[in-house]
Amino acid sequence: MPIDENLAFIPVSIAVLTVSDTRGPDQDRSGDTLVARIEAAGHQLADRAIVPDDVAAIRGQVTRWIADPEIDVIVTTGGTGFTGRDVTPEAIEPLFEKRMEGFSAIFHRISYDKIGTSTLQSRATAGVVNATYVFVLPGSPGACKDAWDGILAPQLDYRHRPCNFVEIMPRLDEHMKRGKLRG
Repeated sequence: MPIDENLAFIPVSIAVLTVSDTRGPDQDRSGDTLVARIEAAGHQLADRAIVPDDVAAIRGQVTRWIADPEIDVIVTTGGTGFTGRDVTPEAIEPLFEKRMEGFSAIFHRISYDKIGTSTLQSRATAGVVNATYVFVLPGSPGACKDAWDGILAPQLDYRHRPCNFVEIMPRLDEHMKRGKLRG
């Protein structure tokens, strides 16, 4: 994937949410994986939290972050499977103003190369809400690596060509006439 070295890197502010009934900060390998990659890429970690597999808790944390004009991107990990406690897509998708259908397709393509048909057990999704990108990833460190390395790292790099998420950030809320990222 071509990087235009003539352009300056523009760091974005990213919040990481781990959804789990069983993990605390010391056991959050998926969150740690994402934070390490975010920081290694040169982006800013805006915040990090762990909430239980509960629609209200998940939606509440994401809603607080999307209201924060300093947060550009939210990445969640966990709760995308089919068990009774897996409710992250149900909590977040109703918030989406626009769904990013291609994210799931590309994530599953990358995942298929690593774990075969087991990728069907993930309901990874993404969208935009209040001029904030939201990515909903499975709870395994491997899935977080695959999503970050294969999709998010290049798309969150302003130098990536032919296009990327960063270059359109100032226009995400143009319908709202307030310009979250302008200025």
